[in-house]
Amino acid sequence: MNKTELIDAMAEHAGISKAAAKKALECALTEIGGALKDGKRVSLVGFGSFSVSERAAREGRNPQTGKTIQIAAKNVVKFKAGSELSEAVN
Repeated sequence: MNKTELIDAMAEHAGISKAAAKKALECALTEIGGALKDGKRVSLVGFGSFSVSERAAREGRNPQTGKTIQIAAKNVVKFKAGSELSEAVN
């Protein structure tokens, strides 16, 4: 499912226009992204939780040449599925 299909499904399920569903989805994604950028954890009960974790700098290898390269440290987003979501897919 892509973003457009999700918007269509949200509009149909909630009985609202596609424009309203698109605005709601974009607003939710913006707020989740903003919270993660501030280092906060976002927990959606029954669905899962998003958090930010720091990945340390490390050495890697260029697969074409085999040469060792330095990979910089960076922040990564983690997602942990909630129990209801896990049960729904199994």
